[in-house]
Amino acid sequence: MARFFLAFLIVCFNAQAAAPQPPSVLGKSWIIGDLSSGRILAAEKPAERFEPASLTKLMTAYLVFAALRDKKLSLESRVNVSERAWRAAGSRMFIEPRRPVSVEELIRGVVVQSGNDACIALAEAVAGSEELFVQMMNREAERLGMKGTRFMNASGLPDPRHYSTAEDLYLLSAALIRDFPAEYAQYYSQKEYRYNNITQPNRNRLLWLDPSIDGVKTGHTEAAGYCLIASSRRGGRRLLSVLLGSTSESARAQESQKLLNWGFQFFDSVKLYGAGEAVKSLEVWKGAAEAVKVGVKSDLFVTVPKGEADKLKAELVSRQPLVAPLASGQRVGMLRVTLDGKPYGEYPLVALEQVGAAGLFGRAWDTLRLWAR
Repeated sequence: MARFFLAFLIVCFNAQAAAPQPPSVLGKSWIIGDLSSGRILAAEKPAERFEPASLTKLMTAYLVFAALRDKKLSLESRVNVSERAWRAAGSRMFIEPRRPVSVEELIRGVVVQSGNDACIALAEAVAGSEELFVQMMNREAERLGMKGTRFMNASGLPDPRHYSTAEDLYLLSAALIRDFPAEYAQYYSQKEYRYNNITQPNRNRLLWLDPSIDGVKTGHTEAAGYCLIASSRRGGRRLLSVLLGSTSESARAQESQKLLNWGFQFFDSVKLYGAGEAVKSLEVWKGAAEAVKVGVKSDLFVTVPKGEADKLKAELVSRQPLVAPLASGQRVGMLRVTLDGKPYGEYPLVALEQVGAAGLFGRAWDTLRLWAR
């Protein structure tokens, strides 16, 4: 099997310092990554299972946003408050029976006020019961690749069979930001919400301390400790951190801020190619055209330690012969990236245009040429 290769330098930065070790973090488990490139920058015990507490509500919100997208709910829909929702333990929005509440009010109750009662009400609105909603949560967790997670309720109330991991919660948070960007922007940066004449602040202190922070969720129980998932967008880059089991509200904010600052300070995000930008043209056999332009479906970023970008190299690897017909968007190869000679990542390359089959004579002629090779 023949291969085509393309090697080239990417970008150079003036900074010379390589990325240091991550900071010491006060918590049982944590992870930080760059959502612009999909790169995990550092982690500590990312696969160890812990009680997720109210971080569970990210999955509840994800499924509610999916129901809205699929027209199974509307923001204006009025939800009757069951006695089970009304009697929910822990943090509450203070919804009441015989006083229907809108889906949008309940979303703000979940996201801003972390209301367990709002979680149950939304679960019942989406699935008919919290038990059926939990089944949906676990199916969605499996679909997202959350291998160390099991949900037993929609709110995160303590249960020995209810657990997750830092890496799974990172996956879930990244999916929420990616799949529902408008909803994320609308709700997760809200600093306070008033319902039933009661104003409650968002427990994410970083919303007040750092204007680049725009979400995402806090959690706390005695067993879980103080947890925080935080996301920051600076200069077009977005970093995401997950911290589990810190010691106080102030500590989870300070330690999360420390992780995010470290990620921005010591790493750069390099754009290799834009969506639809041609990387190279490859020869096509038996086609109406002799070549096809190939590139990436979406913007391709890589994250590297500051001062290391000049050590990036990439080669295009494609299967040959490339035989028509080819559909636009069809995978035809990959971009193999190395950093200082070590494997960094592999990224799929697709045909940027359709190439139809050649006529009978053209196909016959290319068949003979391939046979001769």
